Amino acid sequence: MRCMGTKECVMAKKQSSRGRKQDRARVAGGQDYEVRYQAKKSGKSRAAVQKAVKKVGSSRKRVERRLGR
Repeated sequence: MRCMGTKECVMAKKQSSRGRKQDRARVAGGQDYEVRYQAKKSGKSRAAVQKAVKKVGSSRKRVERRLGR
């Protein structure tokens, strides 16, 4: 791809730290590694973590509170 001097070509998109922080504040109930991590961290089963995510949403804070951590 050649760049014809347009602004989009000159400036590369950079991942903001805000997006990363917002992502860490969530638990992806469908992602096996995230569910495993949260289960190990809380000492609960994977099914319990998935059930908590479905019940209270994907907020990590609410999921941890629901799991009694």
